[in-house]
Amino acid sequence: MPDPHAIAVMLLTLGALYLFSRDFIPIETSSLLVVAVLAIGFSLFPYRGTDGSELDPIRFFAGFGNEALIAICALVMASQGLVSTGALAPIGRVVHRVWQISPLLAMGVVIIVTAVISAFMNNTPQVVLMIPILTAVAVRSSMSPSKLLMPMTFASQIGGMGTPIGTSLNLLVIGSAASLGVERFHMFDFIAPAALAAIPGLLFLWLIAPRLLPDKHPHPSFVNASPRIFDAQLHISDSSPVAGKTLADAKKLTQGEMSVVSVRRSQDLVISPLPDVILRAGDQLAVRDTSEQLMEYSRVLGATLFSGDVRVDAEHPLTAPNQQTAELVLTPASPLRDRTLAQANFDWHYQLIPLAVHRPGEEEALSHTMLRDVRLGVGDVLLVQGPAEQIEALKKRSEMLVLDATSNVPLTAKAPLALGIMAGIVLIASLRIAPVAIAAICGVLVMVTTGCLKWRHATRALDSSMILLTVASLALSLALVTTGGAAFIAQVAAAVAKSLPPLAVLSATMLFMAMMSSVISNSAAAVIGTPIAIELARQLGLAPEPFVLAVMFGVNMGYATPMADNCNLLVYSAGGYSFGDFLRVGVPLTLIMWLALTWVLPQFYPLG
Repeated sequence: MPDPHAIAVMLLTLGALYLFSRDFIPIETSSLLVVAVLAIGFSLFPYRGTDGSELDPIRFFAGFGNEALIAICALVMASQGLVSTGALAPIGRVVHRVWQISPLLAMGVVIIVTAVISAFMNNTPQVVLMIPILTAVAVRSSMSPSKLLMPMTFASQIGGMGTPIGTSLNLLVIGSAASLGVERFHMFDFIAPAALAAIPGLLFLWLIAPRLLPDKHPHPSFVNASPRIFDAQLHISDSSPVAGKTLADAKKLTQGEMSVVSVRRSQDLVISPLPDVILRAGDQLAVRDTSEQLMEYSRVLGATLFSGDVRVDAEHPLTAPNQQTAELVLTPASPLRDRTLAQANFDWHYQLIPLAVHRPGEEEALSHTMLRDVRLGVGDVLLVQGPAEQIEALKKRSEMLVLDATSNVPLTAKAPLALGIMAGIVLIASLRIAPVAIAAICGVLVMVTTGCLKWRHATRALDSSMILLTVASLALSLALVTTGGAAFIAQVAAAVAKSLPPLAVLSATMLFMAMMSSVISNSAAAVIGTPIAIELARQLGLAPEPFVLAVMFGVNMGYATPMADNCNLLVYSAGGYSFGDFLRVGVPLTLIMWLALTWVLPQFYPLG
């Protein structure tokens, strides 16, 4: 039977999994809470192992310096260098040319190229790069982007299974297994079984998945959003009811909805729109709103509406020259993440007007919140309007996805150098000249010093939730193994599995991890599942390596729900998908990959 420490850790693990799967508390807070509880708990109630050694609570913070976490962060930053320089932009041009010849062939090229690149590049920045490319191709070809985006992101996840650097999950599992005494996997150790199993999965995504997906236009909630914003002037006359009253009084007449940019009193005098400004006849209020609202303000205030120097009437409607609308998708590296538009001072900083925000499944909740007070998150889509040059400048900043379906990804002079640096990282790690963490850190340093990557882009690419979740998961893993909690869970699983063939146990482990990654954080499932799988293998007298790979492959199969992976959230919004669309494609893909890997994995890693 487990001792009190093991029982407490197992209960904490269940509590952590519950917190990680809920949105009412930030995952960073949940992760830090887990680490704090472990550190405080083992400080107040010291634990001594069977050999008499005491578990030092400081060891629970070791995850911050874990080799796997360092490698993950460095690779994410290096991948951001490829995005910033547009190093993969030629792919968009090739896809567009092939698409003109044969859309079916072009789709196959997208699927294969995405999978291959994902084996050597973190899939989140790659998906960020491919969304505008495929959206533009779809629009130019009179297709719905929804037919392309989900197969593309699933292909990136399948390709990411092939090498340790393909996804952060791979490095997490491999690093955790190495700390538990399993021989470390190197660059191409498991690429063969992953590549063979990928064949039926990629064929499904190429030939069948697009037929299962409906024709959809992204973000249907934007159809009736604020259609157009205009700049205009309200000229106050002698007969206006607000002449001689304060600006605050004028706003009250519009129910507080009128937004005044400035008050022009004469050719050379412009007054800040302070609430206590006394309005006079002849003042011009610079306002910005929809045409319907502006006409209403004109009526309520008894003012005359002008657009520039032209009075607005039936023959001279409002105009918005050089104004465009665009949709901005928030990525993990976006500076708007976890902030409101008011906190970010969005209008001033970007010189764009926010019109609406779209969050899949939460349209009704958002409709009751002021737009500028909505706290934005990864995958949210912001509809904006502004000058064409400001939208173009935002694309070049690489801070958010700009979905206007018109532009190509810019290719800079540093692109070949960035590709060469990434290739060097892969080469050094594959030849075992240095570990992945060291190769990646050196690669980031070279990218920064050569101008391929700016530090502000590199640090924004880092995900605080991923960092703290990794630390918490490693701390839980240490506690489970040290106190015997993992061994107890493995004993229970081994007792249940004793009557099953070893292959069935391996297959069940993989399927269970795939199911877990669809409902909780796949990182948490990876690091918590790894020690239990290793203990299970040892309890049954089987080789631990195939079980480690079963966990790794399983947590990468998060296809069935949007929340299973950051990339799923990105295409969820960009493609206008529903939850059912993910089930329709993700469940059969999960079954295909599970069956293929169940057959392939033992061929390369015998269980005995």
